[in-house]
Amino acid sequence: MISFQIMKEEGIVIIEPSSPLEHSDFEKLTKEIDEYIEEKGGVNGLIIHTKSFPGWENFAAFTDHMKFVKDHHHKIKRIAAVTDSKFLSIIPSIAKHFVAAEIKHFDYEEMETAKQWIQKAV
Repeated sequence: MISFQIMKEEGIVIIEPSSPLEHSDFEKLTKEIDEYIEEKGGVNGLIIHTKSFPGWENFAAFTDHMKFVKDHHHKIKRIAAVTDSKFLSIIPSIAKHFVAAEIKHFDYEEMETAKQWIQKAV
């Protein structure tokens, strides 16, 4: 399950996964982000904020996640992985080869630092 909020003034999306990611998570997330992008033209930053990455409910949820990344990475300037998860902390070094957004890792407690880093992209 993913909870998320869009900080509309700042152009920041904060995603907080709390249990294995599901197909319905990406349906809701895609709908809301696409509406925001339609209105504003893009997203300044996306923050993934979680102590540890919960994984995916099934392979379909994994493919939904990959489709979301493929369809949106050109519309997001920066991505911050704000986590203590070892898995998510290595994602920036891998993902930079596949996505247009600039990606950076922050420790879980560094949410405000991550927001500041994203706002510098504006």
